[in-house]
Amino acid sequence: MKTIIISLGGSIIVPDSINTGFLTRFRNLVNELIMKDLRFVIITGGGNTARKYQEAAKGMIRLTGRDLDWLGIHCTRLNAQLVKSLFKGYTSESIIKNPEKMVSTKKNIVIGAGWKPGFSTDYIAVRIAKNLGTNTIINLSNIKYVYDRDPKKYPDAKKIERISWKDFRNIVGDRWDPGLHLPFDPIAAKEGEKLNLKVAIIEGRDIDNLRNFIEGKEFEGTLIE
Repeated sequence: MKTIIISLGGSIIVPDSINTGFLTRFRNLVNELIMKDLRFVIITGGGNTARKYQEAAKGMIRLTGRDLDWLGIHCTRLNAQLVKSLFKGYTSESIIKNPEKMVSTKKNIVIGAGWKPGFSTDYIAVRIAKNLGTNTIINLSNIKYVYDRDPKKYPDAKKIERISWKDFRNIVGDRWDPGLHLPFDPIAAKEGEKLNLKVAIIEGRDIDNLRNFIEGKEFEGTLIE
């Protein structure tokens, strides 16, 4: 059975309010594909929800990076519980919180969330890929492509369709900070390079585009390899 690993960005689960339209379309696609003998591991991020909690907390009291990370981790777990509820009957009872201890289940869908301070859900996805012997991760976010620099600041920023890990890491750097908003976490990128993984950065709300990638067809997005 082929396993599809998806790092599902919290910012498309809850951009401002819960994106029920996206979640319904996403559920329908996954339910359709598990009928074709595919298995899914879906790891949910914290996204804007985590950043709002972190910013609110920082505005009231001085906190360490560890404190802020824990806030974000619990937001990823809240999102995981929401996504798990959408696949009732098809998911394992447990949510993966430690990528070193995979859930043993015959279900076709496993949900994961944040682990511990210093490690993003992108990193969790990379570790799970290593454990399962899977060489590809789909990263669903609210961007269509990786750019050579921040397109919000630089209108002439160029989109990138394929990029090496070395060049990608030159763009994102090597440091992890709680609430960091990058296409793929720098620590996860370092590990992904070591493992020779492929990561597809895809705008998650385009469900047809996601289907294209899973089915091996042409897709819009950035492939890191």
